[in-house]
Amino acid sequence: METLIAKFGGTSIGNGERIRKAAQSVVNEFMKGNRVVVVVSAINKTTDNLISITEDSIGDDPTPKQMAEILSMGEMTSARVFSSVVESLGVKSEFIDPYNRFWPILTDSNPLKAKINFAASEEKSKEISELLDQGIIPVICGFLGKGPRDEITTLGRGGSDITAFFLGHALEANEVIIVTDVNGVMTTDPNKIEEAEKLDHISVEEMRDLATHGAQVLHPFALQYKDPRIKAKIISFEKGDLSDSGTAIIGPLNGDMLKTATLYPEPISVVAIVGEKMLNKKGLLANLTSVLAENDINIFGISAGENSVTTFINKKDADNAYHLLHTLVIGSDRLSSLSLGQDIAMLTVVSPDFIETPGIISDITNPLRKNNINIVEISSSQTAVVIFVDWEDGKRAFEYVKEVLE
Repeated sequence: METLIAKFGGTSIGNGERIRKAAQSVVNEFMKGNRVVVVVSAINKTTDNLISITEDSIGDDPTPKQMAEILSMGEMTSARVFSSVVESLGVKSEFIDPYNRFWPILTDSNPLKAKINFAASEEKSKEISELLDQGIIPVICGFLGKGPRDEITTLGRGGSDITAFFLGHALEANEVIIVTDVNGVMTTDPNKIEEAEKLDHISVEEMRDLATHGAQVLHPFALQYKDPRIKAKIISFEKGDLSDSGTAIIGPLNGDMLKTATLYPEPISVVAIVGEKMLNKKGLLANLTSVLAENDINIFGISAGENSVTTFINKKDADNAYHLLHTLVIGSDRLSSLSLGQDIAMLTVVSPDFIETPGIISDITNPLRKNNINIVEISSSQTAVVIFVDWEDGKRAFEYVKEVLE
């Protein structure tokens, strides 16, 4: 017997036919002897309709508390309908919303972007096992929470996925299944490139980065709730089969998705190349990186300006890289000169919260400025910040950055 968490997105329960197919897929797993917990989003476009109606009737005046109550109607309706369909198929079911005594997701008092109280919610979630032991399929509202005064709260973007991953952890489930309108994670958007292929598996780290750069399959914020011990996958609703392989989500490999800071243990060297209107020269960067790659030299970072390109490489490879790139310079009519700079340290800061945290780069760099640590170069994505400082300042900078993350 396995415990499965099956989360159905709004599109996968977008009409009566889809809801019945989804409910049948849950019943099929139940009949195999598995215990199934269902998490549902609002039926397709319900939330958008509720927001539109509210804006048309009230304008910008509803309070956050009122908005949370209004938005909650989408998931509450989905849970009731889905549970009723399961029972029509001959299996006991109970819908669970924040007014139900079994409600497991307890939060702080923020109405529209609540944070889960982990300890209290883990304890409360154990009561869901009582229903499972009785042969009941619980259908739980995704996205919603209950605050300290029993008020309705919402978990913000990716809320239903958060609910599913959290319950997977709290109930020590065997697998979390995200049912959506795609057949899994693809090599790219199949609507743009027909040759796109489905991936058999993808790491949490890769999925997080893919999601932060626009992939709509899963919200990156939800991934920090994934328990590394529990299997997870993304499948399509179209097959109506929860055992479909879809795309497995592996990890996280580091055991958690908390903010982390690392200091690369070896010194990094800077090789800077200057020239005239370098960015207008087609293939220039490709030639530069190819020369280093062909000689087994790794590039830790690269920055390009109108008249310069700076590469960051391990110090042990610096002299070789310097000579190789010099050959490239003297053979080009666009490049003028290059230099081998000082030893520097590389700090990498990673967090799934960065995409949701305005001013995070200032928070990280301000302690360095206050302590007179010069930043040689900085690069960032939606989930990571890489900082290069003078080698002698590396350990101090690392300690200051760690304090920011605590």
